[in-house]
Amino acid sequence: MGAFRGSTRVLEPGCEQPSTAEAPVRTPQPHPTAAEPGAARPTSRDVARAAGVSQATVSLVLGDKWRGRVSARTAELVRGAAQELGYRPNLAARSLRLGSTRTALLVVPALTNEFFARVYTGAATVAAEHGFGVVLYPSPDGVGPARDPFASARAALDGVIASSMAAEALTAIRGSDLPLVMLDSDPADGAAAARVNLDIADGMRQVTDHLLALGHRDFLHLASAVPSWTFDVRAEALARALRGANLRTERSPLHVHDALEHTVRALAAPGPAPTAIVCDDDILAAGACKAARRLGLRVPEDVSVTGFDDLALATAVEPELTTLRLPAERVGERGMTALLAVLAGERPEDGDLPVELVVRGSTGPARPRPAP
Repeated sequence: MGAFRGSTRVLEPGCEQPSTAEAPVRTPQPHPTAAEPGAARPTSRDVARAAGVSQATVSLVLGDKWRGRVSARTAELVRGAAQELGYRPNLAARSLRLGSTRTALLVVPALTNEFFARVYTGAATVAAEHGFGVVLYPSPDGVGPARDPFASARAALDGVIASSMAAEALTAIRGSDLPLVMLDSDPADGAAAARVNLDIADGMRQVTDHLLALGHRDFLHLASAVPSWTFDVRAEALARALRGANLRTERSPLHVHDALEHTVRALAAPGPAPTAIVCDDDILAAGACKAARRLGLRVPEDVSVTGFDDLALATAVEPELTTLRLPAERVGERGMTALLAVLAGERPEDGDLPVELVVRGSTGPARPRPAP
């Protein structure tokens, strides 16, 4: 980003400039290892001395830029010396030298959703392996408008990873010069430097194949009321898969109580009674199960219910939910890996992440019911 560049001179970690005051002459002492009590923090100079190489070589190896410049044997010597000494790079000094803070921003709609907590875990794990940190920016109103996250820290970021569900929070990001990696977003949107998508359409196909094989022909789609590409894909894939079957749609906010109320309304509506409820989220599915019980219906004997995400909630309800397992941590890992690739001028990995249907007790054979 160019921050701190120009005339500012930053020393390589371990190259501290000596004081102009005359220092007393000391007898050289062997450098203590990190295991010794009272040991001073080792520097790159100590690593270079232990490995018998220059500090420049240490920087190349520990910065993972040694290939083609340093032999594999020398790189191994440097890594071994660094490990034995317990050396850790001074990331603050390195940030000044590179004009980089090695920090990524992760924008999610809310931290109350377990899925995004797991996305953060995956991103933070990969980031830590590369000396990066991840700052979370949850949209204050869930999926609504958010304040500009760059108001006071624009120069403290190297890139952004963002969920498409936090759409309103992305306005400021799209107007910045920071590389942007989008999660679960429309491939036709060319604003992102890279994107990480789940194979949502195939997941919905797995759900419908399962329910059709059980004999279901009358469906209720309990859809999320959140305007987002990922939910649009679910609706489109469901409609394609159930072409010829009876399908009605009810939209609900992502809350159990709202899902309960909307399901009760849909099940009481005129027309063929649904024998299967396909939900856009496990939270909606939990509300649907409560609605069925309120109406005196049994799950799955009278109505089958499926979820989406495979959150902890899926096994907390009774019967446990048949749901689509989304690899949330893998989404975070792939997102951070893609950002690192973009920052390095490399091509990020392509291809949607696969999803998996987990069949549990909330689905069973269809038993036609009379219309209300």
